[in-house]
Amino acid sequence: MGSSCSSSSWCSCPSAAGGIPGFGGSSQDATSDSCQSGADTGRQDCRILADVNSIQAYWADALPQQSSVRYQDVDYVTFDASTSSGCGQATESMGPFYCPEDKLVYIDLTFYSDMLEGQLGAQGGDFAEAYVLAHEYGHHVQDLLGTLAEHQSRQTGPTSASVRIELQADCYAGMWANGVTTAEDASGQPIVSQITEADISTAIDAAAAVGDDRIQAETSGRVNEEQWTHGSADARVRWFMTGYQSGRLDACDTFSTDSL
Repeated sequence: MGSSCSSSSWCSCPSAAGGIPGFGGSSQDATSDSCQSGADTGRQDCRILADVNSIQAYWADALPQQSSVRYQDVDYVTFDASTSSGCGQATESMGPFYCPEDKLVYIDLTFYSDMLEGQLGAQGGDFAEAYVLAHEYGHHVQDLLGTLAEHQSRQTGPTSASVRIELQADCYAGMWANGVTTAEDASGQPIVSQITEADISTAIDAAAAVGDDRIQAETSGRVNEEQWTHGSADARVRWFMTGYQSGRLDACDTFSTDSL
């Protein structure tokens, strides 16, 4: 599929045989039918479809190889401003999220430009978008492994269970980046042909931008560690890189270390 992609270093092409069962809303058929070539990666809906295909194809191989659990595909829902979910009402202030109650990933289409690039000052770009999606699908992997059910907590703080869950999802996103070019579509062709150091740099930049300390500094002008729910910028980058460099589930055990 690499030959049909655009000249972007992040070359992610939707698979003709791919698509997401029950794609979030009435536009599934139109999106799948119109996102068949590399040229379509200029469209946000096509990039999302391509990225999700890649992420789920990766985990379909990696998860059963490294655990006793088989991966199960899940749908996604795109929304603008607000939507209802099995976890309650979702608004643009939440950004993308995974809901274990209805097994769906919810993608706020305005998050990338308005929050990530706008308010938080990230570089943005296609691979930054893909990192965010890989993080949310990392939560689905945690759900399949039982991690979410075991460690759900309302506690906050830099070493809380909430932060450990989020940092592990970052690590799982790094695992996907490590093996992204091995993920194949139904015809056996790579969904993603290549990534570059520049792509990884944009993911690192995005991970840092959504650190609790960075968000607090940008939105309120003061940092309060006791309110952290996702981890510091440094921690988020470190755990993404742990997954990227190792490609291993066992390297992503954020619950067995005092050093986050």
